[in-house]
Amino acid sequence: MRKSTAGAALLAAVSTVALGVLTAAPAQAAEYQSALKIRGAQYDAPGADRNSCSSGNTSQEYLTLKNYSKTATINLRGYVVEDATGNTFTFTASHSLQPGDYVRLRGGNGTDSDAKNVVYRDNCNFMWNNDRDTIYLYKPSGSFSDVHAYSKSGNDGDGNGYISFHS
Repeated sequence: MRKSTAGAALLAAVSTVALGVLTAAPAQAAEYQSALKIRGAQYDAPGADRNSCSSGNTSQEYLTLKNYSKTATINLRGYVVEDATGNTFTFTASHSLQPGDYVRLRGGNGTDSDAKNVVYRDNCNFMWNNDRDTIYLYKPSGSFSDVHAYSKSGNDGDGNGYISFHS
């Protein structure tokens, strides 16, 4: 039986590609290429939910975003936060996060403050579902910066309404 060197080369190339596909990183690992990540979420504000600007507790629901870079400052302008049903918030003002710094994106109304690390959504409705949701963070380019799905029963062991995603 005659062996074809072209056939052997093709088989080796296909085997290498197949091995590469089998050992490739999972699709969600792309999130770790971004320095800006979702640190955690207070998805269930303490107390009974009240969607009211004057007497509600939507400001107690928040998302913490952190700059995990050791050297780069990140300007949040243009970043978008979204939930599974399409509710969105876009950072329209410049807000710079130094390496290791964080910001809390809160519901309700208030004064954004770099000194207090807070940005308000200026919306008195809750954004995150209390039982389960998915939180998407998009870069200004539209690509993913980070994404996390959660459920109260699966991720919140102590039942306090807060989940950590990155330490």
